[in-house]
Amino acid sequence: MRWNRKPRWWRRHPLFLIGIGMAALLTLLCLAAPWLAPYDPTMVNLSIGLQPPSVEHWLGTDPLGRDVLSRLLWGGQISITLTILILTISAAVGVAVGTASGYWGGLVDELGMRLTEFIYGIPTIILTLALIGVFGPSISVLVLALSLSGWVRYARLVRSLVLTVRTSEFVLAAYAMGGTARHIILRHLIPNLLGPVSVQVSLDAGVTVLSIAGLSFLGLGIQPPTPEWGTMLVESRPFLDYAPHLVLPPGLAIFVLVFGCNALSVELESRLRPTNH
Repeated sequence: MRWNRKPRWWRRHPLFLIGIGMAALLTLLCLAAPWLAPYDPTMVNLSIGLQPPSVEHWLGTDPLGRDVLSRLLWGGQISITLTILILTISAAVGVAVGTASGYWGGLVDELGMRLTEFIYGIPTIILTLALIGVFGPSISVLVLALSLSGWVRYARLVRSLVLTVRTSEFVLAAYAMGGTARHIILRHLIPNLLGPVSVQVSLDAGVTVLSIAGLSFLGLGIQPPTPEWGTMLVESRPFLDYAPHLVLPPGLAIFVLVFGCNALSVELESRLRPTNH
């Protein structure tokens, strides 16, 4: 049954297969930037500034003569690495808070959910501005801001799941057999959370990539000369009319990665959705 269902899904959604494949390929290329990038992404050579794509520079050069391909790969490595770090922190904190709130309830649930609602009500841009005002713009502040605003989604999701799962027969049986809270949470609750949490992670991956690029575009994230896709976009604005090779690579890279993450979330959700037999 599983073998017959899989090809039918891919035939119905060929664009999703293409999107996931292209996003996976782009991710691998960016993570391999130290070995694949042909030039130093921060090396300035004004004599070759704004060159169009050529054999020496496949995607051309920017106004400072820096190789666009090298900056694209290194920028992608930074964005993808930060996305993984932010999602890991957000998911870990959110799962811990949501599990504690749903399992123990009472005062723990009240405190956990009030904190979640407070953070959820603060827009990410406002939180980022506040942290930058205190600490200044940096990669650490970017990770902190997006992690603080990201964990609440996992806490709310996990709490609702735990409230449902903790009344299941297998959990009640574990209670009756004298199972400790640690045993029940690690052996019975957490495994049932992995599916929905993985769907949320894949969906948040695209949002996080966009957030990193958007904040960097506004000057609130990764600072020049560090290569980053949002920074590359803002640096290319004055040259859109006669140097489109500057804006197309980072723009397409963001689109491919976000589309691939969203397609992956749809596929995971369809696989995990209960079906009637």
